[in-house]
Parts: sequence; C-alpha cells; structure tokens
Amino acid sequence: MTTPAEREIEAARRREALASSLAKAGSAADPAWRQAVRTVPRHRFVPGFYLPADQQDEHGLTVWEPVTAELDYGRWLAASYSDTTLITQFDGDEPDWKQPAVRHGGAPTSSSTLPSLVVRMWADADVAEGHRVLELGTGSGYSTALACERLGSGAVTSIDVDGRRLETAAAVLHGCGYTPTLAVADGLYGYWPEAPVDRIVAACSFRAVPPALTAQTRPGGKILLTLSGWLYGYARVLLTVDGDGTAEGPLLDGTVSFMSARTHAAPSFGNPAHWATSLPVAARSARYGPERITASTEEAFHLRFLAQCAVPDAQMVTIGEVVHLVDVVTGSAVMLTPHNGGWEVRQGGPLSLWDRVEAVLAAYDAAGRPGPETFRLYVHENEQHVHHPRMPVLSLPRS
Repeated sequence: MTTPAEREIEAARRREALASSLAKAGSAADPAWRQAVRTVPRHRFVPGFYLPADQQDEHGLTVWEPVTAELDYGRWLAASYSDTTLITQFDGDEPDWKQPAVRHGGAPTSSSTLPSLVVRMWADADVAEGHRVLELGTGSGYSTALACERLGSGAVTSIDVDGRRLETAAAVLHGCGYTPTLAVADGLYGYWPEAPVDRIVAACSFRAVPPALTAQTRPGGKILLTLSGWLYGYARVLLTVDGDGTAEGPLLDGTVSFMSARTHAAPSFGNPAHWATSLPVAARSARYGPERITASTEEAFHLRFLAQCAVPDAQMVTIGEVVHLVDVVTGSAVMLTPHNGGWEVRQGGPLSLWDRVEAVLAAYDAAGRPGPETFRLYVHENEQHVHHPRMPVLSLPRS
C-alpha cells in the first residue's frame, strides 16, 4: 500500500514523463506549455473515465469499462497521464463514479482530450502572455487549467453547455488554485459578458462559424475551431478576424475531430430501407465509389469534408455492402450498391446527392489533389466559403 505522499511523487514523475514525450513528438515545442503540463495534475480532473475493452459484445457494440482509482489505481493513474482522450460521459448521462457500471455502446458527450492535442490547440491559436482567451467546452477542466497556468486565471474564460460537467470541473480547478471565469453557456453564442477577447479556442465542432464568435473577437484576434457536419467530415480552421467583422484563414487539417456542439448534432433519420423504397429502379454506374470519402486515410478525411460542403444536410450509413445517403432537410436519398467491381447509384428527391459528391471529387482530382493547407475559409456576414484557386467555391451551411 502506497502512502499519499508516494502517490503524489509518482503523479509528478508521470507528469514529467508526459511533458517530455510531448516535447519529443513536437506537440509541446514551447517551453511554457511544457511547464504547464509538468505542473497541472491531470489525474485530479479525471476521477473516473471509460476505456474500451479488448472485444465487442455479442451485438457488436463497444464495451466501455469504467476506470477509477478505487477500482484499479495503477491503471487509472497510467491512463490519466497517457496521451489519450478519456471519455467521461455518454449520452449526456452523468456517471456515478462511486458505483460505475460497464457501458455497451453509446455516444460520447464529454471527455478529457488527449494532452498533445490540447497543447497543440492552444499553440496553434498563437496564444501568448497578455491575451484574454475564451474556451468553448470546459469538459473536465484540464485544458482550462493549462491555460490558467500559462496565462493566469484572470485571462481565461471557459464555458460549457452542461451545468453538471461545469460544476465538477469548477470544483477541481478551484481546488488546484485556478480561478478562471466559468459559465454555463452554449458555445454557439460565445460569451458576451467577457467580450471582446483576443483568442477563441473551441473544444467542440460546428457546422459553420457562429457569427457571435467573430463579433466577440478583437480586430486582429484569432479563432481556432473545428468545422464538422452530418457526414462526419472535419476541418480545423484558424481565422483572423478583421475590424469589419469578417474573417478568413487556412484549413489546418482534417484529422482532428471533436464532439459536435449539441445544437449542431446530426438528427435521426429513421430506417434507411424506408428511404430506399422511394428511389427509382433505374441505376447508373458511379464515377466514384464511396471509398474515396470513407477510407481511413488523411486524403479521404479531407475529401469527406469537401464532399460534405456540397451535400451539407446528407448523412451516410452502411448496411452490409450497401451505402445509403439520406438528406432529412430536402427529402433526397441515395443508395450505392457494389456491382461488377464498381458501384451502381440510385438516387431520388430534389437533390441528386451523389452527382454533387462526384462533382467535388472530379474537381479535386483535376486540381491535382490539393491538401487542406491550400484551402482558405472566408467568413462574410451570413456567407461562408471554402476556396481553392483551382476548384469551384464550396459553401458552408448558414449558421
């Protein structure tokens, strides 16, 4: 049995190891952020979390095992200082960490993001001493604590839509000596009482840039957020806000994903088989198969985001070998079926969804398959456009 003092020494050793590993990986190049990682006790912000079991259950669902200090101290402490995202809540249900239960499946709704990404987000937003920052999505509070350690608590505001999550995070933050401004609020609307700020960093994703965020950022300030959508395509973007309220900036990458802001989450669309019954019998050969946007490659992640811009209200699901696209806004649908080594397309409704996806893929190939960093996002009043000099302009849905 180890003593409390010995446990604190071990936690400090693991913090040092985490900071060193992040430095070697290049995600904590700034010595000030490395020092913050060495100082902030992440284990205090994650008293309980879920880790996936080695095997799925009989229904093919992921089995999530609760991990706490009481259940398995060694496993809990090691995971707390691993460079891993730790799921702390499913389906908006607050766990009872005194008597936690194994979960089967479910949608994660809160987490402690992997430390390398947390530090990378603050660094990519060019956060430095003297900046006042607004964080969207407090979560466990670990990211908030790192910002407080670097900038001072008085420079940090963090909001979360989940009051219970925020209350838990606030207790740990205050227990560690950090006193940022905290509020229960929806990130879609920023937080006007603390505006204007120099930086906004979002730990959730949006279908488009919320107008409130550009309005609450000082001229020359920056917004770092992740764009997402109902096809689950992602793109991180770093915007610089102009004095007239417009903003522009590059796409950084499409491999980072965050949970959607709850008001931007995809709606349920029912049974794909019901949608398929209304499709015409006639089919055509597909120019491009769905694997172009579903493969586990960086290019496919990028392409999925571009395709999503063309069909912003479409959702995709695969049943067996058949791929369905469903658009609950317009009533359009697609069914892609394997045929003779390729794919057949049946589509119906006001929008020919797969035609639009294929047009984006064709333009992308014709442009030489440009990477995310060659695209820019322009935000002007109610219009938001993704632009590349050799491709047609793509619009984001109105926020």
